[in-house]
Amino acid sequence: MSKSIKRYFLKKGEAKRLLNDFAKSLKENVERITGISPPIERVETEFAEVFIVNDKPLLAKVNDRLIPTLLFEEALGALPRVVVDMRAVPKVCNGADVMAPGVVKVQGAFVKDDLVAVVDERYGKYVAIGIALFNSDEIQTLKRGKVVQNFHFVGDKLWKAIRSLK
Repeated sequence: MSKSIKRYFLKKGEAKRLLNDFAKSLKENVERITGISPPIERVETEFAEVFIVNDKPLLAKVNDRLIPTLLFEEALGALPRVVVDMRAVPKVCNGADVMAPGVVKVQGAFVKDDLVAVVDERYGKYVAIGIALFNSDEIQTLKRGKVVQNFHFVGDKLWKAIRSLK
């Protein structure tokens, strides 16, 4: 990590706004997961802002979109899932978007532009977080084309940064 990283704690009002914004995208009560008024530290990197909640790098702002990191399993469990076959996993973990032929099934309902977790079919491991390009019912009927824009994946710059912050 470079020397241009800035770290500081958010004020209580900023922290509350951040969690409220995230709760809207998650459609879940975030306080149930993080506790009430947890201390939140903001880490500014060259490519993202990482938010450390209760000493864990749980949230990130990438391209002005607030997302859970792949370490935030409680939040990931609340997201709808797109299950991909094992042949798609290496591609997704290299940054490729999720393509319709690689989708095995969809778990949970979502609409276009919602956050979704991408999991492998064998172990159910989270391999990426993406933005749905179609509604959940449409994805199940598509035979070709991109269905999820890959936003954060195992092995990307954000993954490496958050692993070093643990």
